[in-house]
Amino acid sequence: MTNLSKKLFTTLVAFSLLGNYSFSKTLKVGASPVPHAEILEAVKPQLKEKGIDLEIIEFNEYVTPNLALADGDLDANFFQHTPYLEKFKTERNLKISQIGEGIFISPIAVFSDKYKSLDEIKKGGVIAIPSDPTNGGRALLLLHNKGIITLKDPTDLSATEFDIIKNPKKLKFKSIEAPQLPRVIKDVDVAVINCNYALQANLDPIKDSIAIEGAESPYANVVAVRDENLNDSEVKTLVDELRTENIKKFINEKYKGSVIATF
Repeated sequence: MTNLSKKLFTTLVAFSLLGNYSFSKTLKVGASPVPHAEILEAVKPQLKEKGIDLEIIEFNEYVTPNLALADGDLDANFFQHTPYLEKFKTERNLKISQIGEGIFISPIAVFSDKYKSLDEIKKGGVIAIPSDPTNGGRALLLLHNKGIITLKDPTDLSATEFDIIKNPKKLKFKSIEAPQLPRVIKDVDVAVINCNYALQANLDPIKDSIAIEGAESPYANVVAVRDENLNDSEVKTLVDELRTENIKKFINEKYKGSVIATF
């Protein structure tokens, strides 16, 4: 056998051996610890079967995951609802977008150590709400829908306390960073807390809250990517696998209504 033939034979054997192995693509996704990262952990085996290794990077606030995505440090993120994403990317001029349909609704809820219902709140009571505009507006919409205040435009997802036209109990509103809200419950009359931070603080939005958002909420949580990767097959696969019956069952059994699948 000539040297050329030996090299060709070696190359063919190498390619033959490679055919017996599958190469996985690593997908780096940023997420809030609860429930997003837990749901991503549940979908890991399904993605592995599709040749995708999922690496989950946890974040405990709402700013860095979008900045890290835009900077290319993440392939995708999964922590936010559509109104927050749209407002954030517009304000920061980021080229990131939602990919696919929403995965779940994580209802925002009202908690109190002092009262058993919103009607019990006394005049001049202090209500803590998230400081970021979309979740602050979301909290006010919930209070409007429960009849505690009246907003000028109850369809405005970015409403502020300046949009309140009726406040019969003269309630005062205190804006707090969302992750800190569970810690201030004892210091205020009520606190309106995002579900993921409530769950992290061992607060059950169904059992422990005195009011909760309904399933009709427009705040579906989504996967986001850089605009240039909207057609990326691995991320599309991630979204598809997050919307399977296996994951829906996982959500229903683990969160028992505190997190509601949208598919």
